[in-house]
Amino acid sequence: MAMERVPMTTEGFRRLEEELHRLKSEERPRIIQAISEARAHGDLSENAEYHAAKEAQGLNEAKVAELEDKLSRADVIDVSTLSGDTVKFGATVKLVDEDTDEEVTYKIVGDLEANLRDGKISISSPIARALIGKSKGDSAEVTTPKGARSFEILNIDWK
Repeated sequence: MAMERVPMTTEGFRRLEEELHRLKSEERPRIIQAISEARAHGDLSENAEYHAAKEAQGLNEAKVAELEDKLSRADVIDVSTLSGDTVKFGATVKLVDEDTDEEVTYKIVGDLEANLRDGKISISSPIARALIGKSKGDSAEVTTPKGARSFEILNIDWK
């Protein structure tokens, strides 16, 4: 079975790499140190510090494995090389809500990078799915938890 590729921007890939490096070069040694200090306190069965450090080690190693997996499956897309008149992965899309006239700008990114506070929405989100393939001036109907909303695409950018 082929591994599913995970689309992500160059920036998102770099952020995951930095986090992986931190977990391996800072967290791992710190936890190993904590385990050996706790071990020095004697009886391991009663030793809360030892058990906490071992648990932290397990969690850290699980995070390392998860990040390595995501990075190995990353399909890195350099957004600066993209262009075009239709919405696709990596596009920054300026919209206006046709009911409220409220303007919003979203960048369409991979699932792992999505962060609504930064205006980054996942390629698999309902809004992104409604926008994909559309052009400037088109309307997109999106079903949200608050009901159907209609957006007009004001601009598509590749910065």
